[in-house]
Amino acid sequence: MSCPDCFSGSVKDGKPRGEVVTLHGIQAYATGPSDGRTPKAIIVIIPDAFGWEFVNNRLLADHYADRGDYKVYLPEFMAGKAAPEYMLDSMRGLINGSVFVKPFHLAKAMTGFVPFILTNRIGKSYPRVKAWFEELRKAEGADAKIAAAGFCWGGKHVLLMSHNITVDVAGKPAPLINVGFTGHPSFMEVPADVAETMTVPVSFAIGELDAGLPADKVAEIRKIVEAKPAPVTGEVVVYEGAGHGFCVRADSTLNDVTSQAVKAEEQCIAWFNKHLGL
Repeated sequence: MSCPDCFSGSVKDGKPRGEVVTLHGIQAYATGPSDGRTPKAIIVIIPDAFGWEFVNNRLLADHYADRGDYKVYLPEFMAGKAAPEYMLDSMRGLINGSVFVKPFHLAKAMTGFVPFILTNRIGKSYPRVKAWFEELRKAEGADAKIAAAGFCWGGKHVLLMSHNITVDVAGKPAPLINVGFTGHPSFMEVPADVAETMTVPVSFAIGELDAGLPADKVAEIRKIVEAKPAPVTGEVVVYEGAGHGFCVRADSTLNDVTSQAVKAEEQCIAWFNKHLGL
């Protein structure tokens, strides 16, 4: 499910260092290790609602590249209809503004939300995302190591791709992705999204205060994924005091939440390193 927190948070300071490339028919932000190390594997970020141009998502891609020997891609999966950045201010106005200004903020927020959801509801967006990953797998080869990290909207896509999907690469079946990570996923269906057909190990980072994932649902997810046999066994990490969006849009004025966002980065890279043998 989705909630107002999907469109709230803060913008981070910093200048992304990567480049924009065209990859398998769409644009993507591409980055690698800043010290020039040769990447040993690929991470593809499927972003939150604010999309591939949002500075927080590009900075996260840079962080991932620096925390391991990874080539990181952040593709434009939203067909030009990502949630606009002004929605961050609109949501603050809806939550904290006076009764007189809330109608204005609601109207403005809807001008961003409606195009986003009409273009990017999961039934329409998932085929685009899946098709791009299929082309990536074919281009990189059956033995390439490919990880997917999804946040909020993107988290649902990672979960769907973890369900026993293979690609024919020169007559050899290969997994669409080798390993997955999802931070505060939205639109989740439990238990369906973590059912027996999940054949890729997935790590979850969930905020304790995420209204979209109440404690009983988190417990159910944990019970299912941690009971799966190796190497498909998953993990669930709950971050105390953190809400939805903390992995990407943590308020930098709140030290605890910022620290938890860093820990979630470390969780993701440790998980990928473990399952990709790096």
